[in-house]
Amino acid sequence: MSNLFHAGFTAGQPPVRVRFGPGARHDLAQDLDALGIRRPLILTTPEQAGLGAALADQLTDQLAGHVAGHFAKAQMHTPVEVTDQAMTQITETKADGILAIGGGSTIGLGKAIAYRTGLPQIVLPTTYAGSEATSVLGQTEKGVKTTLRAASVQPKAILYDPELVATLPVAMTVTSGLNAMAHAVEALYAPDATPLSSALAMDGLRAFVTGLPAVVQNPGDLTARQDTLFGAWLCGTVLNQVGMALHHKLCHTLGGGLNLPHAETHAIILPHATAYNDTGQLQPLADLMGGETAGQALFDFAHALGAPQALQDLGVLETDLDRMADLGSQTPYPNPREITRDGIRQLLQDAFEGRPPTNNRPNE
Repeated sequence: MSNLFHAGFTAGQPPVRVRFGPGARHDLAQDLDALGIRRPLILTTPEQAGLGAALADQLTDQLAGHVAGHFAKAQMHTPVEVTDQAMTQITETKADGILAIGGGSTIGLGKAIAYRTGLPQIVLPTTYAGSEATSVLGQTEKGVKTTLRAASVQPKAILYDPELVATLPVAMTVTSGLNAMAHAVEALYAPDATPLSSALAMDGLRAFVTGLPAVVQNPGDLTARQDTLFGAWLCGTVLNQVGMALHHKLCHTLGGGLNLPHAETHAIILPHATAYNDTGQLQPLADLMGGETAGQALFDFAHALGAPQALQDLGVLETDLDRMADLGSQTPYPNPREITRDGIRQLLQDAFEGRPPTNNRPNE
């Protein structure tokens, strides 16, 4: 049995159906009925040829033919050309809803379709991306990734089934968890942070600081998996309340410009962007993680979990860094520290080499 609750933290938006529990996917019909969906289009990625395709087949059988079809071409960074292809299938099948199975790639495609059509979405997360809990959509066109916020892209129901992440490889678990943590870290220094958002952020971070090592030690531990899924929901939810800053700007720049893997990029950039923006308000995070500074503590935490720490290991060339610094310092997101081209270039150099974050902030 799963626990159902409704979460609505954004003014003017209806609450979201959120369910946690092993086997939550087996009660999917109740969520479809609640949203009036009769013919959902199932979304997965080509990389999910195993779990995603099998689960899509299981749900198609479970729903006794009440499925419009299966689109298995979702890609990271939500390329608009892929959304165009999915829209053709939406039209041809007369789908009246979206059922996204996966992480950020699949959820992003579902959001892009919803943005164009207004169709309701149900999400079954298989990673800790947290995108399912936000009204943020990032899309890539001609190598440039842009983001927008719109109530229409917020999924209407989320089913957090720990059985769906129990087989997530440890390496992907770690990078996906660090990706989720990045949402909460940025929330702590967001210009529009509130006591509520900061409390949610710390609770989400606490869930990962304790839960991720437990999952790495025993990947099949459903209790630890559910705890980390709850952390993912908290971290995504808080991102929906506050604005994004330098960390997300750089990850969007690197991901869209160099087609880098999303979670791994977040994992590498997080300690460096944190160190750049730490004006003293991140001491509670440093204390939680047992470190002197939040940036160094995150770097050490990622290292202990075996996360990638060097952009060069993702195929980034040192000759890419100047262009990324130029793009990353243009039209910056609101940020607690002044963003300078030289500061960003140094940050990227540290991240490229995989060395600990340095005090590369602009002079006071």
